[in-house]
Amino acid sequence: MTERRPCPPAPGPLEAYAAQFDPLFGTLAQRSNFREYLQGLLLPRDRNKTLTALAGAEPIVEAQAGAVQRLQFFLSESPWDAEAVNASRLALLLGDPATAPHADGVLVIDDTGDRKAGTHTAHVARQWLGSIGKVDNGIVATSGPTRPQGACPRESRTRLSIPSPSWRSS
Repeated sequence: MTERRPCPPAPGPLEAYAAQFDPLFGTLAQRSNFREYLQGLLLPRDRNKTLTALAGAEPIVEAQAGAVQRLQFFLSESPWDAEAVNASRLALLLGDPATAPHADGVLVIDDTGDRKAGTHTAHVARQWLGSIGKVDNGIVATSGPTRPQGACPRESRTRLSIPSPSWRSS
């Protein structure tokens, strides 16, 4: 059997995570595209996670670009087992004490962004608002209730996401 060719690494700590899935992908192209897909999911973008945004391309103008077409092929045509990838992902989460369920329950993190116009409300800035799926003027709060398994949240801690101080001058 021939030796596997090395895959170009993903940036920073993403490579250590992505490499754990390498045995599930049979070709160098699949391993490389998996890294590109993960990177696209994690990078901040001005618009929702469309295929062109995942590939870092402009919609319409670059929809036929090589990076977009490779990612399209990887996600829709390339023969890899999505169930096996998901099972590996869950095994990694369950194997890490920080993300595994425990007697105290689980931590649910949720951010809530509201569009705001004007400059009179504190902490309004151009930032990602998940409720509208893009960057716009708004305010964001992040809550982290702990949840005993199978129960309603028992404790909630909410923190306002404060943009840089430049909001006062704009």
